Amino acid sequence: MSSSPNSHAHTYRVLLAFTCLYIFWGGTYTAIHFGVAHVPPPVLAGTRLGISGCILLAFSALCGKPVFASLREMRRVFLLGVLMLFVGNVALMWAEKYLPTGLSALLVAIVPVDVALIELILPQGERLRLAGRIGLIMGFAGLAILAWPSARAGLHGDRHQILAIAILMVSSLSFACGSVLARNSNLFLNPFTCAGWEMISASACNLVLASCLGEWSATQWGRDSLTAVGYLIVFGSLVGFSCYSWLLQNVPVTKLATYAYVNPIVAVLLGAWIIGERLHGNEWIGMIVILVAVVLVTSSKMEHGPGAPEVQMTTLSPEI
Repeated sequence: MSSSPNSHAHTYRVLLAFTCLYIFWGGTYTAIHFGVAHVPPPVLAGTRLGISGCILLAFSALCGKPVFASLREMRRVFLLGVLMLFVGNVALMWAEKYLPTGLSALLVAIVPVDVALIELILPQGERLRLAGRIGLIMGFAGLAILAWPSARAGLHGDRHQILAIAILMVSSLSFACGSVLARNSNLFLNPFTCAGWEMISASACNLVLASCLGEWSATQWGRDSLTAVGYLIVFGSLVGFSCYSWLLQNVPVTKLATYAYVNPIVAVLLGAWIIGERLHGNEWIGMIVILVAVVLVTSSKMEHGPGAPEVQMTTLSPEI
């Protein structure tokens, strides 16, 4: 029995959406590299998130979707924006001033492992099966392997890299906490409205931080910085998130979770091709260990604790 034209068209749309998600979100690390060379991280993060959030809210309004919610829901969305996009995004941008883009992407890839660890600690959280628990251990072993060269450099006086790694670890944990909170929040806002308000709340925090630190005077808008902001808005936030939301409704969550370990590979390849970055011996080992860990954790079937609800992956990505 032959396949219908509609099934072929759907397959092509799925492949196109995955291709865009992998490449565009993987490319955000390269865009950030060029952006932070001229614009301080809080200004860069605040600008791209604020514009992206306003566009998403406008899109929701044009589609007839509610833009506002109850005060309780708005407070929850604000908290999610702070945890995932304020702490997570600005920390990533600051870290890329001192770390290669590929290494930053690999460190961010640990987020699913952090999520699994938090769920393991929660009384009613999800329990990983054996493969997932092995992945949990491998994830932190991979982190140690990746961090060792920077730690060794820090012992000899160059502390920026080890500080950047530590900040990325804190931001990844913050993003993971926000992800777990979002999965159990039962928000009734549509995904575009929810993402829009999260971006705006994170933008407001970033712009206040930029003002408190006096970062505006160090901002240099030019071709590279404007191109970086444009890429992050159009391809990182709008196109990337649209593909993510569409795939969330059209493919199993386990397939969608592949972005967590494909994006870092794309970031490493783009960093080597465009910027000329290179991973060294043990960093390759650390990359392989972390990616295998993420595969094990995201593909492992969960055993739910007492009363734990079935959940879906409905949170944003650190790259957004």
